[in-house]
Amino acid sequence: MACHVLLEVTIKDGCHDKLRDKFIEVLPDTRKFDGCFNIYITKDQDDPSKLVIVELWESRQHYEKYLAWRTERGDMEVLGEMMEEPTWHFLDSWGV
Repeated sequence: MACHVLLEVTIKDGCHDKLRDKFIEVLPDTRKFDGCFNIYITKDQDDPSKLVIVELWESRQHYEKYLAWRTERGDMEVLGEMMEEPTWHFLDSWGV
């Protein structure tokens, strides 16, 4: 069953442009990663420092493999310098 992944992120002060540039750099590889069906980033209309990253993966295991790869490469450390610790949500379709 497909796994929806939502990450709630707060951008650190002064990091908006740098973080956006980093996402532009890394998202093509994310979209090509095994098991990734879709990913896009949304920005809160009332608080532009808040992002919600919306992802659809073949399974949670595929996402966890991807996250381990990003961590091993050091990408998560670089991203972590520009944003607060994200909150993850792993969701299944309820079939309604």
